[in-house]
Amino acid sequence: MTHADWAAERSGEAPAALVQRLRDIFAAHPEWDALPHADAFTHAAEWLSRRVLESEASRPVALDLLAADACITFAFEAAADDPATLGERAAVTQARLSALMARP
Repeated sequence: MTHADWAAERSGEAPAALVQRLRDIFAAHPEWDALPHADAFTHAAEWLSRRVLESEASRPVALDLLAADACITFAFEAAADDPATLGERAAVTQARLSALMARP
């Protein structure tokens, strides 16, 4: 199952634009296809967060911010299948996303 399909199954009543944005992101990054869901969604969240930080405020950027939030949620939902790894995953994810804020 693709990462986008996995997310769509769990999105319930999510806006169609959000689901499509996730599909577009994963289609644009085939290098993430072989990763486990948790890792792929973490990469997507990091990519989206970088895009938001480098852009001017606008409606399309707002969708990217919403998609980044959804990707973090999905990453941890997928990681919950292996609870023993959640602490380390949280620390690594926090460090990676915090590093984005530290960039000039």
